[in-house]
Amino acid sequence: MAELSAQASQPAADARSRSMSEGLFGWLLVAPAMIFIAVIVAWPLAETIRLSFMEAGLGGEKFVGLENYEDLADSRKFHQTVVRTFYWMFLSVGIKLVMGLIGAMLLNAAVPGRALFRVLVMPPWVIPMAIGCIGWLWLYNGYFGVLSGVMMKLGITDGPFEFLAYKSSAFYSAVVTDVWVGTPMVTLFFLAAMQGVSRDLYEAAWVDGAGRWYRFRRITIPQIMPVIVSMALLSAIFTFNSFEIIWILTEGGPRSATTTLIIDTYKVAIGNYKFGEGAARAVIIVVLLAAFSLIYLFFLNKINKRYGVK
Repeated sequence: MAELSAQASQPAADARSRSMSEGLFGWLLVAPAMIFIAVIVAWPLAETIRLSFMEAGLGGEKFVGLENYEDLADSRKFHQTVVRTFYWMFLSVGIKLVMGLIGAMLLNAAVPGRALFRVLVMPPWVIPMAIGCIGWLWLYNGYFGVLSGVMMKLGITDGPFEFLAYKSSAFYSAVVTDVWVGTPMVTLFFLAAMQGVSRDLYEAAWVDGAGRWYRFRRITIPQIMPVIVSMALLSAIFTFNSFEIIWILTEGGPRSATTTLIIDTYKVAIGNYKFGEGAARAVIIVVLLAAFSLIYLFFLNKINKRYGVK
């Protein structure tokens, strides 16, 4: 009887041992990723939060509590920077989405040389950003830039026009450059989504007499809406964090006209060696981007449920 009981309990013990070994093996598999996240993401974030409560510089650190955040809350200049950053983001992302949607429709059309056009849309995305921005820096130059020369020949301006020397023109010039860099990615994602739409839907609508605009509104847009929402919010995060374009073109000038939160944080922390104040700005950026991530997940989940995407 004891032998039968021991034999019956042996498979259960083997199953528990196998389950424990599989669990341990699973933890070993994810351990490198967890260590990487802890070292590369979690620790720097925790250090930034700690530093934001300090008056830190080259001479050392001193705990000041919430003083850095209170200074930002009372700073009118910082408030203007926040508003400017959101305006920069919404304007740039809006243009990217519109141009990306138009470009994807054109690249998805059955026209001769379609493969060549799809290749030609890639250079702004493939070329190193610094090289592309330097090219735009030349275009915007008032004395030997192409744009200023064309404007003078057309009689729009009486003489050389420095696009990056004036507040409004510098800001919108930076927006144009950012759109040039980011539109190819949006276009390719929209194109991939459009190619996944069933042709049967278009054929059925065409048989029923639906026009191109109706098919676009009632078939294309609903079918690719999850991709549109994803790209809108992801592009917003990328644009919010954009640093190279503005820094290469204007370094945040003239007179802070193109200074966004990222540029402002860099100038304070690295340019002025006020690491505590810069860390406080970085924490605020993290909070804003975390809010965008939550909005992204919320709206994407609602869109996916509405259109039956799992």
